[in-house]
Amino acid sequence: MDAHTKRRLPEAEVNGLVHRALGRRAVAARELGAGTFAALWRVRLDDGREVVVKLSPPADATLLAYERDIIRTEAMFYPLAEGTGVPQPRLLHACLDGPVPHLIMTAVEGIPWPEAAERLAEEESRQLRATLGQYVAALHRVKGTEFGYPHLPGMRAATWKEAFLTMVDGLLADAVRFDADLPWPAGEIARAVRAGAGALDEVTEPALVHFDLWPGNILLDLGRRPPRIAALIDHERAFWGDPLADFVSLDVYGRAEHDPDLLRGYRQAGGRLELTEGALTRLALYRTYLYLIMIIEEKPRGFDDADRHDRVVKGLLEQLIR
Repeated sequence: MDAHTKRRLPEAEVNGLVHRALGRRAVAARELGAGTFAALWRVRLDDGREVVVKLSPPADATLLAYERDIIRTEAMFYPLAEGTGVPQPRLLHACLDGPVPHLIMTAVEGIPWPEAAERLAEEESRQLRATLGQYVAALHRVKGTEFGYPHLPGMRAATWKEAFLTMVDGLLADAVRFDADLPWPAGEIARAVRAGAGALDEVTEPALVHFDLWPGNILLDLGRRPPRIAALIDHERAFWGDPLADFVSLDVYGRAEHDPDLLRGYRQAGGRLELTEGALTRLALYRTYLYLIMIIEEKPRGFDDADRHDRVVKGLLEQLIR
């Protein structure tokens, strides 16, 4: 998908980045159409390997506040997840400063889950969901020392309540800046969030939260039976917070916390989830946050999809009037 945040570079410049980082010559390169934020290139090297180059948005791109320097979070995520057993690309190079911040990762052979779904038997889908639950639990075993976005000192705090409310306030400031088409005024949404914020005090230990585990970021390997998850990708929106928040992006318009196969794998791998009143309030807060992102990002990204907008607004209202 095209987006105003994607950096446009000639193929020769992308090949130059790869050569300087890896010392290998590119023999073929193509820009990938996937992704709605950062530009991606797949490059074949002269030694036969294939890599993916992820380019940060240009310096003058119009971004949400939490998206500034977001490439730093993805660079941090790879080594943190490396010892968990979760399949992911291998980070080969990270350039976080300079004129073109970028990452270079190993290319993973796999098909995004939505594209593979019709080729899966029901039992295969159920087992993949259970495996996904195991991987999510493994990520949640990685603990931090403070809450919030790791790449943004202004959006980190010693408590989850303070960090989350700061994250929400930053997003609502973006809504005002971009004149986002919200169903309620930003101030009323802020008050609704704070009305339920007491439940956030139940979270006392920062866990690694991916927060972008929608099926398009899960690659499947259908070259074997049973099929397997080849990789989880696009780690840039991660934060230190409540493990429960990941269940929101696992099924954006549904309720992943009620998925029996996902929960079976999650609990088998040591994940804990009890749907107490406090947990349900927190889930509503995290859905509110995700839906706000999806609405507010429309203008800076250049999205124009009325059906998507209406569906997200409906989901947001369901959380606000809960």
